[in-house]
Amino acid sequence: MAYFFPEGSVISFSSTFAAAKTVSEVTNANPAVATVTGHGYSDDDEVLFSSGWEDATDSVYRIEETDANTLNVHGLNSSNTTFNAAGAGTGSMYKVSSWVTIPQILSISSSGGDARFTDISPLAKRNSVKIPTGFNATTITLTLGHDPDDANYVSMLAVARAGTKVALKLAIGGGAVVYGYGYLSVNAMPSMAQNQVNSVQASFSLLGRAVSYSA
Repeated sequence: MAYFFPEGSVISFSSTFAAAKTVSEVTNANPAVATVTGHGYSDDDEVLFSSGWEDATDSVYRIEETDANTLNVHGLNSSNTTFNAAGAGTGSMYKVSSWVTIPQILSISSSGGDARFTDISPLAKRNSVKIPTGFNATTITLTLGHDPDDANYVSMLAVARAGTKVALKLAIGGGAVVYGYGYLSVNAMPSMAQNQVNSVQASFSLLGRAVSYSA
């Protein structure tokens, strides 16, 4: 058992991916085993997976090379064929080429990712039932110290203005790592108040699920 804290965390994003590799087969297993002929990947490479499995697509995973043509996709449990139909997980992988550190983070908060339910009230049953139907969309919001000369902040503004989708990496103090993929939005107008540092907000809205690993 381990506990982790936000202090000491480093948060990065990437809009830079290597050329796509074709995923010709994915097994129903934990972890899923992907066939990527001549992939050239190494253990612990970070890859964006675009898959026919909607429950697995648009997420960033760590991989483990098993041979020149196959690899384990750690963090992807595809054994449930209800959500991961056999033979339908093919798609593409894109290696994350580089990470840009987000500067001067003052605070972090998140919303969503929690279970979503539908209430059902059968006529002959006096107690309603609550059925889980999935998970709400996840948003991560950062408050940054405003520095218009910081090159990484300027890069974030450009990505946000272009509507470019990015990978997200939270290297949490103590060793855990969390990945996501989605849209980055950045406020160019700082918030100002007496006796407080000027700040701006940056938000990530994830398209797929967040995937966590130990260091």
